[in-house]
Amino acid sequence: MVNVDEIILILDFGSQYTQLIARRVREQHVYCEIVPFNADLSPYASQNVKGYILSGGPASLGEPNSPRLAPSFFDTDLPILGICYGMQLIADAFGGQLVRSENREYGRSRMAIRSDSRIFSGVARESRVWMSHGDSIARLPDSFLTVAATASLPIAAIASRRKEIYGLQFHPEVHHTVEGQKILSNFLFDICSCAGNWTAESFIDITVRNLKERLRDKKVVLAISGGVDSTVCALLLKKAIGENLYAIFVDNGVLRKNEFVDVTRMLSSLGLNLRTVDASGRFLKQLEGITNPEEKRKIIGNLFIDVFEEEARKIGDIEFLAQGTLYPDVIESVSFKGPSATIKSHHNVGGLKERMKLKLVEPLRELFKDEVRELGRLLGLDERFVGRHPFPGPGLAVRIIGEITRERLEVLREADAIYIEELTKTGQYGKIWQAFSVLLPVKSVGVMGDERTYENVVALRAVTSTDAMTADWADIPHDILAHISNRIINEVKGVNRVTYDISSKPPATIEWE
Repeated sequence: MVNVDEIILILDFGSQYTQLIARRVREQHVYCEIVPFNADLSPYASQNVKGYILSGGPASLGEPNSPRLAPSFFDTDLPILGICYGMQLIADAFGGQLVRSENREYGRSRMAIRSDSRIFSGVARESRVWMSHGDSIARLPDSFLTVAATASLPIAAIASRRKEIYGLQFHPEVHHTVEGQKILSNFLFDICSCAGNWTAESFIDITVRNLKERLRDKKVVLAISGGVDSTVCALLLKKAIGENLYAIFVDNGVLRKNEFVDVTRMLSSLGLNLRTVDASGRFLKQLEGITNPEEKRKIIGNLFIDVFEEEARKIGDIEFLAQGTLYPDVIESVSFKGPSATIKSHHNVGGLKERMKLKLVEPLRELFKDEVRELGRLLGLDERFVGRHPFPGPGLAVRIIGEITRERLEVLREADAIYIEELTKTGQYGKIWQAFSVLLPVKSVGVMGDERTYENVVALRAVTSTDAMTADWADIPHDILAHISNRIINEVKGVNRVTYDISSKPPATIEWE
């Protein structure tokens, strides 16, 4: 939770679009946070909460144990916007009647405004919207009126006659809903009276002030990797506590080719209080024989903490461990004890030991990647930091499917170095969110010269994205891919086949493990 001037709370009922709602709100310079529908909201009592958004979700209110809010929730005088399942929840809570549709409505539809309403101020009388629902409202509560309809749905949007409570059966947060941003803008500014003053500059000021108040003259160790997340985290902490920040870069044995030397040189140019630790042997020893990806992440996460605690003892009087954890890491790693599923453990979220001795400091925990890049530029970071592709904390351990050995690491390092080099030379690197190679746990038959071979398969992955919550595979020109494949097969001993991954997220994740 960030101490900000104003905040919108998004109550999550498990929609695939919940994170997209947050992005759309923040794009209008209004700070928001996603909380589970059944969260204790009392910690926000001291915050200036301006309104609530109830997300969609896969459940049906006609099912037993479907997620619901306590009736007292609606006693608030704060504005509420219900989207899809959120709208149905509002109707049910105030005495309306729902009906289960025979067929789920999914896709584009034409919405027509039926009654004037603040939620539709300045919105075209007819426009395209995106539907995704199974239930619908058969009878409205007496205290509500219908404000929009579609050809197949007579109640597509509702508004309370007494309070600032609104419901939309469609999703305004997706780009398919043409007037979606205007509708959200109406809710945020006309209805919730938000100021819209949350910017990267204000985040820096607020965060540095909060860090100073929390840390005072305490020493902090920071897990730094040279990526934009941990590097921006380092600069914020440096502004707050100066030399009391000790940035520690660890060679965990699963870094990319020349990564330890190159990143050490880059970080040294920032004037940080930097320490480097070669713990590669320890990590690789504990990873011997491990093939389960979650187990790999847990081992690496736990050993990271061991290393940092050891370094902290050497420095002396350390109380805090800082990390560049981002919002997608938290969302994917933690189910909030609510309806959203845990995707995987990130080493700096789900991979930490339960009884860690150091207290965590995560100043970027509520930000998306592009927001962190904006901070980096404002803080004066060079593009070689800001523009670097994300690299997972478990490193190549989750890009080698199956057992990790020094030999397999060498194969993957060489293949990946060629891939990134060619993407950079051809101008593709800057167009791509993330690109990397994966070593598969299979071998294939090939012919090299006049001999039969039976060697490794490397998969190439490249995606475009804005926040890593969703991603499309990058359409790299075929001649570039062909050249990369030829180089890898010719130059990397032990590889005779290269494939290209054309899966999007969802249903796949960006990383393979």
